[in-house]
This record gives sequence, structure tokens and C-alpha cells, in this order.
Amino acid sequence: MQDIKEKVREKYGKVALLQESCCMPGECGCGTPTDAAGTIGYSKEDLSSIPEAAVLGAGCGVPLNFADLKEGETVVDLGSGAGIDVFLSSNRVGEKGRVVGVDMTDEMLARARNNAREHGYKNVEFKKGDIEERIPLADDTADVVISNCVINLTTDKTRAFSEVRRVLKKGGRMVISDLVTSREAKEVDPEKWSSCIDGALTKENYVASIRKAGFGDVSVLAEHPYTEMDGRRISSVVVKAVK
Repeated sequence: MQDIKEKVREKYGKVALLQESCCMPGECGCGTPTDAAGTIGYSKEDLSSIPEAAVLGAGCGVPLNFADLKEGETVVDLGSGAGIDVFLSSNRVGEKGRVVGVDMTDEMLARARNNAREHGYKNVEFKKGDIEERIPLADDTADVVISNCVINLTTDKTRAFSEVRRVLKKGGRMVISDLVTSREAKEVDPEKWSSCIDGALTKENYVASIRKAGFGDVSVLAEHPYTEMDGRRISSVVVKAVK
């Protein structure tokens, strides 16, 4: 599966460098990043409150709309990209809170760190990590873990969810937007995997992988049609799980 990870790194490294939107699987450059972000649910008010360079138009939903962040909480964003959800989380948890973005793409990390530095964010940091190997944080660190259309890119989803559970405090919550499919791929194409298609699970298997990782309280908060490709219906979902 190493070729899949390399393809994912390559694709999202180019997104960071070219500053193109990737608002649909397999497509980049589909409108301005701000337009694409609005299409998947980000409000104009939220987008205007953070650095413009943090908005890439990537993702399949807005997990923060369901996360109910509170002042002083510690938030971890997996696959944080240029930092859109990190900066929005920073605004919500305030100076007493902490937000950590984790990404495995050097180009994304460089862009996110530059955004934080140029705009004076003091309660955020960005760490390099492969979330299905080890999230670079200690056990029981986070009150909330969020992620936006990233878990489907992993090759071992149960392992990724196990890492989420490890870094969550007892009673902490995971709130993620992701893609699920009506039919899983039988033959894997790294290009389609990096475009959020071939790595997608059915909703039933997706929830089962979360439960297998040790979460007992799992719920699907929202589900919407997203696109169709190769005879597969792709839907966006928001899933919450509590440790």
C-alpha cells in the first residue's frame, strides 16, 4: 500500500503548491477555493475570519458545525492541510485552548505554518505524522478530534481510528466528515484512491471499523449525496464517536 500513500502525498502536495481547489473526487481547479469551500458548507463569516491562504476548497463537509467546541478545549485536526479547520477551531476555543494540526504532506505543513506565523496565531501548532502509524501526540491529549475527508485516504482505517481513540481523553469525542460508498472497490487504483474513491468503505463497514477500534458510542449525524463514479454512489457523512 506504500504506492497509495506516495500518490496521496504527491496529489495534496501539488494542491498546496498550486493553491487549487479540490472540491470533488478526481477534480481540481473547480472554481475558487472559497467558492468550493462554500459549496461543502463553510459560511462566509467563518471563511472571512481566517487566513485566505488556509482555504483550499478541499474536503467533503464541515465537521466543526457538529463538534460543539468550547472555550479552553484541546482540538486535534487530522489531515489539517493548509489549516482551515485549525484556525476556525482556534477562534472557537480561544486563548486558553489549544489546536494541533497533523498532516503527512510537507508542502501542506509549510503553508499552514506560514499562515499561522503571518497571522499571529499563538494557540496552534502543526505536526508531521502518518495517522495510521502514530499520531504524534501523547495518550489522553485531546478533548476533540476532527477530520475532513481524510480517513478514507488511509489504507488501515481501524488502525487510524485506534490512534484517534488513544489520543482522546476519557469522554472525548471524535467528529469527522468523510465519504462512504454504495459499493467498495474490488481492484485498487492509486489515482482513484487519492481522489477519495477507491479507499471509501460502505457506511456499514465504516461504522464497523470505528467500533472495532474500541469506540462504543458511534452515531451518523448527517448524510448527503456527494457524487457518482464508476457506478458507485458516493455520499458524505458526518460521524461522531465518544471514548
